[in-house]
Amino acid sequence: MIEVKIRKVGNSAVMTLSTEMLALLDVKEGDTLYAVRTDDGGLKLMTENPDLLAALEAAEIVMDENRDLLQALA
Repeated sequence: MIEVKIRKVGNSAVMTLSTEMLALLDVKEGDTLYAVRTDDGGLKLMTENPDLLAALEAAEIVMDENRDLLQALA
């Protein structure tokens, strides 16, 4: 477990991620993280946009269902 403090900077509240936490998340300065609320009320930090992942999964299903039609159109 890694403890993170929240502090005020201007009108915002910020968390500083330690080098250890950056390594655990496999991210670097300038990368984007997405925070998603979990069913149990927690937060999950993700390096991929969850909305984009859901859209790509839906597109994959449509492409699989219509593979022959899409090949004919190509």
